[in-house]
Amino acid sequence: MRKPQSRGRGGARPEHPLERLAAELRAEGGLVAGAVVAADGSAEYGQIAGERGAEYALVVEAIREGYLQHYGEGRVVRPDDPDLALLAGDRLYALGLARLAALGDVEAVAVLADVISRSARAHAEGEPARADAAWREGAEAVRRPGSPH
Repeated sequence: MRKPQSRGRGGARPEHPLERLAAELRAEGGLVAGAVVAADGSAEYGQIAGERGAEYALVVEAIREGYLQHYGEGRVVRPDDPDLALLAGDRLYALGLARLAALGDVEAVAVLADVISRSARAHAEGEPARADAAWREGAEAVRRPGSPH
């Protein structure tokens, strides 16, 4: 059963990155929009990267949500169909990376693409804890542009 959808305070643009992501996905419409639920869960990696600004928090959490569609349960998107979850995950990866590219932050695109790759490898090798480490390292690298990753 899905939770009621939240629109943020007073209809204004939500400030929490997961609420913003939910609002943007609803506004896009389509299959993914139909699976959006009230934002539920931690935005810990977005909070780290968000020290550079709200857009960084949003893109990191969009990509993280994509990852969760593939390897766990989403906090914003919860489709009933596992195939739709995979498609939603790919859409969320693309959304986050495209928004970073639009910011002109090629370094952050490379960092988060590497996080996606490292996370997939960790899961394939049965070591999900390595995926968690990749996410933390990636969020820290996005927070500090020019840092080695």
